[in-house]
Amino acid sequence: MNRRSVLTLGAALGLAGAVVPKAASATTGVAAQREWTWAPSQSIVGAGSGVDPQWVWDDEIDGIIANMIDAGQTAQVNAAMDGWVNNWQPIPSGLPPEVSGWLNGHKQLPPWADMTKLRRAADFNRRKDTYLFMIYGVGGGIMSTVIPREARSVYHSKGGADMQDRAAKTFSFGYDLSDINAFENTGEFIVTANRTRMVHAAVRHLLPQSPHWQASGHDEQIPISNHDILVTFHSTGTFAHQKLKEWKVPMSRADEEAFLHSWQVALHFLGVKDEYIPASWDAAHAQAAQILTPILAPTTEGKYLAEVLLGLVAQVDLGLTRGFLNEFVRYQLGNEVGDWLGLKRDYVSAATIRVGWPSYILFREGLIPVMPVNFYLFDQLLRAIAMAFLNRGASGLTTPITIPDMNRPTP
Repeated sequence: MNRRSVLTLGAALGLAGAVVPKAASATTGVAAQREWTWAPSQSIVGAGSGVDPQWVWDDEIDGIIANMIDAGQTAQVNAAMDGWVNNWQPIPSGLPPEVSGWLNGHKQLPPWADMTKLRRAADFNRRKDTYLFMIYGVGGGIMSTVIPREARSVYHSKGGADMQDRAAKTFSFGYDLSDINAFENTGEFIVTANRTRMVHAAVRHLLPQSPHWQASGHDEQIPISNHDILVTFHSTGTFAHQKLKEWKVPMSRADEEAFLHSWQVALHFLGVKDEYIPASWDAAHAQAAQILTPILAPTTEGKYLAEVLLGLVAQVDLGLTRGFLNEFVRYQLGNEVGDWLGLKRDYVSAATIRVGWPSYILFREGLIPVMPVNFYLFDQLLRAIAMAFLNRGASGLTTPITIPDMNRPTP
């Protein structure tokens, strides 16, 4: 595979286990929000105000981007940032002073970042990329379609009108975070994260102006709060950690800590306040149990997005059946999610996956000497997912993350 085939559809849809909560409404898709009780003492900085993150956004950049859009400068900013890719590159010229000033102040790693851990995380991602790709792409990616706020925000924003294009543009986030040079000067993640943060600010400004989003039954006035970003993290990073443990993928404690640390730094760069960023995997799983697990539920928008995404993968003709793909979703997320999304059963594929996927992992890890007979099926699934979302299937090159200037034009 080429470099963009590694990670991640989960990020493309964004930036608990194979469980589906009973607390959410399966008929209305209204999330069962709980009172925020997660203690800031469990955070990376060990302290904080304790304010519920669903009432915390990104005020400084939100105002700057709102002014930029209202002034009609979106095309100018996207054009100026067109060649801005690597961490070593200076802030592009041609940006409004407010935008360039903000970007200049958000290029540095947080003081608690540990480059040794970040480098180990990059190596861990390289070694476990196959499993992470499947977890993010098939598991976390489809899980995002049963996160009501996220599904509605995606569907009614500009990107929701062309999911393959949206996936290609945001595929960069997952790859750049997992690249061996992610946080080095030669890497791209710091630039990618700042561009993604600007996109979030634009959506927060634009989406409340959409009558379709307003009428969709959502439960928030402004999308993409710190709470929402944390939910996306748990549907990708925390979910990945749990699945790797469940699948008995070998990894050391140092690997686990490094993997978490890369996500901690990523959350910081996305504008999540440090007091909400979990300091340990135990703290992350506790937070996920409060803010992710109870809210999963089907929505009209989510069902549509899931069908589009699965359809894009299924149309890549590598000899895979749609039933095999449906059953791999069920294998990771459980039958209740599969039923919510109306995924037709394929019991032969289900049996193949239950037996074959554990053997696939054992063979790849060198723990069994003989290649499983169904090894080829799983490799083909990986290739199909990659081909469906890499730069609209055209190549493995970076697709620029651009700031939207409008919402989805039609419902």
